[in-house]
Amino acid sequence: MYSTTCHPQTDGQTEVTNQILGTLLRALIKPNAKAWDLLLPHAEFTYNKAPSKVASLSPFKVVYGIDPLSPINLTPWPLDQKPSADATVRVEEIQKLYELVKTRIKKRNTSYEAQANKHRRKIVFQPGDLVWIHLRKERFPSKRKNKLMP
Repeated sequence: MYSTTCHPQTDGQTEVTNQILGTLLRALIKPNAKAWDLLLPHAEFTYNKAPSKVASLSPFKVVYGIDPLSPINLTPWPLDQKPSADATVRVEEIQKLYELVKTRIKKRNTSYEAQANKHRRKIVFQPGDLVWIHLRKERFPSKRKNKLMP
């Protein structure tokens, strides 16, 4: 489901991420509030270094296959100093990592679904069943006003 920029509350995942980033930035900018823009790279690195609750891996580990100790570990090496690792081995490592993350996410989603549906009754309606529909007048006004009317 997509959410608009004006209504992020429709997307719970975005709302949680924004809350975490807000808390992190508040903690980082306490001593020098005027230089908050200089601390954004530190906040980004810190956020991407923290393991997620679902995958138990950091975003760095999932995307790059490594968990850097510091930002210097993310700088690209000069071409003449790169390790000569076999590309097929590296591709297999990343594919295994992606499969591990997918499995963990599916497992966590299944447990969330079971928890959410624990007290629900499954009701199956058949054609011809009688159901109660409650429509309030204020929900369907005769002269509805909206912002696009002249």
